[in-house]
Amino acid sequence: MRFWIAVIPLVLFAALAGIFLTNIGKDQSVIPSALIGKPAPEFSLPPLPGRDRGISRADLTQGHVSVVNVFASWCVPCRAEHPLIKRLAAEAGVPVYGLNYKEKDPQDGVNWLDELGDPYTAVGMDISGRTAIDFGVYGVPETFIIDGEGKIAYKQVGPIDAETLENVLLPKIRELKKG
Repeated sequence: MRFWIAVIPLVLFAALAGIFLTNIGKDQSVIPSALIGKPAPEFSLPPLPGRDRGISRADLTQGHVSVVNVFASWCVPCRAEHPLIKRLAAEAGVPVYGLNYKEKDPQDGVNWLDELGDPYTAVGMDISGRTAIDFGVYGVPETFIIDGEGKIAYKQVGPIDAETLENVLLPKIRELKKG
């Protein structure tokens, strides 16, 4: 019995050390998603007040690559990444859809886009947050690249920075556009 009492802490230490060592050097901002390669969830969201179009899964299954950016007016990192979303929309050559997440007042999303500029092809209001949950969103902002068949090809957790836009998102979109 004494033997096991002495060995159990050593085994636990070795297990934790193994986990630690296997994670050294990994980018901690990359959170694997079980939804990569899976179809985007079914959803249909109404437009922001005064806008023509909301978004639905049907928008993501039109045979072309698209991007879904989850944002909110109350989200400080969303404000920081917004210029890069505008650049992504201008340079990627694909529709960029906005999923406006849990605004207390939908007009807040409208005011935010009026102030900062609206790079989105269309924006859907996800007032309950249900659609974001179905996408596996941890928090805003998050960005998804959807292939032409409506499958989630890439997920960016957290705000996009210039390096991620240049070295990850735009190359992934180009790769998917080639087929």
